[in-house]
Amino acid sequence: MRSTLNFNSHWQFTKPGAAPVAVTLPHTWNAADGTDGGNDYFRGTCTYTKEFAAPAHANDEEVWLEFEGAAMTAVVTLNDQQLTRHAGGYSTFRVNLTPALAAQNTLTVAVDNSANRTVYPQKADFTFYGGLYRDVHILIVPHSHFALGNHGAPALRVTPEVSDDLHSAAVTVEAACENTPDGTEVLFAIEGVGEQTSPVQSGKAVTVFHIENVHLWDGVADPYLYSIAASLPDGDAVAVHFGCRKIDFKPDTGFWLNGRNVRLVGAARHQDRAGLGNALTAAEHEEDMQILRDMGANTVRLAHYQHAQYFYDLCDKYGLVAWAEIPYITEHMPEATANTLSQMEELVLQNYNHPSIICWGLSNEITVTTGVTENLTANHRLLNDLCHRLDSTRPTTMAHAFMLDPNDPFVQLPDICSYNLYYGWYLGELQQNDEFFDTFHKNHPDRVIGLSEFGADANPA
Repeated sequence: MRSTLNFNSHWQFTKPGAAPVAVTLPHTWNAADGTDGGNDYFRGTCTYTKEFAAPAHANDEEVWLEFEGAAMTAVVTLNDQQLTRHAGGYSTFRVNLTPALAAQNTLTVAVDNSANRTVYPQKADFTFYGGLYRDVHILIVPHSHFALGNHGAPALRVTPEVSDDLHSAAVTVEAACENTPDGTEVLFAIEGVGEQTSPVQSGKAVTVFHIENVHLWDGVADPYLYSIAASLPDGDAVAVHFGCRKIDFKPDTGFWLNGRNVRLVGAARHQDRAGLGNALTAAEHEEDMQILRDMGANTVRLAHYQHAQYFYDLCDKYGLVAWAEIPYITEHMPEATANTLSQMEELVLQNYNHPSIICWGLSNEITVTTGVTENLTANHRLLNDLCHRLDSTRPTTMAHAFMLDPNDPFVQLPDICSYNLYYGWYLGELQQNDEFFDTFHKNHPDRVIGLSEFGADANPA
């Protein structure tokens, strides 16, 4: 039987030159100096240490540690044995503690947000917070269990395909397993639909459910979610939510959801607050969602990095259409190509099941520093191909800075072209936004174009 234990309390935090202090997660060391916009906050390596007794578990069970976010690079050491290094401050990662676990343990996590040339982001108009700023969990699982080592992703991958008449859906479910012999039967059950089994082959079990009279996930009008659970004979079990919907993008009319043309109106969101930094709790995530709902939004751009799973869940629950992206922003660093690919792989795999997400963002204003270069273009081709390989159901996009020539071939690289335009704010008049898009559509009538940023920013009171 799988157990999940909260691991947020009783940490010792040490900043260079200072004595250790007791902290409870979520925590960032930039809560006081990183929210004033001065770009003068502390960047470096700090450590989180925790003494703990091994949780109760059977000899054949495994004990894993799950970090929902560690900014920006984390090195995890248990009892003086380095177990993993994770580069990327916005995604979930897990580590198997079992080989190094003792009766009494010392866990150290060295977290680094210092400037470098290999991990994004490094140049942007937001704070690059440091810390264990999201929840940490202990996971105890049987030896044969649903996969925990797949880039922080859920073990269940759900792909609904809605019929053209919107009356039915074929739902393909893949369950990734670890230490599970071929032929082991996995039991799948969709609440309100039924159960079926499928055998494990090469670490994966796959089945297809056919849902008649499917209840669609229909944005803010009706964000209906199904729940699917899977179980193994040895007792491990997992469950995820998913939604059945059909999306499309058309050059003349824009976004379509379930056969209905929908005008998307919303805002971009960052994940920080004055006094808290990025160490948000559920209450702040819920308040941000309420602000979006109160303003009448039906969409949100989750800028400029992977946000907390809790907020993607809220988008699913309340029906906000979401743009998800990685922090490949402002400055292209040739030394960091591998990091763009690893962060994109985590973004797509960890968020694949969210019906709210309708596109993957490759980068934001990436030509500002260097313009369009051959190496930058090659990096984007790799990202675009990776997204299509990992997810054939969603298009890719980029948010371009307004100074990039809309006729540059680089603009056409992803499936959807998008621009950050600030006419009426930084320059020009508001109506020039419309003129820009009218001209673009005239010159590129077969391309879908989006408005990814405009106007002014704001902070919750």
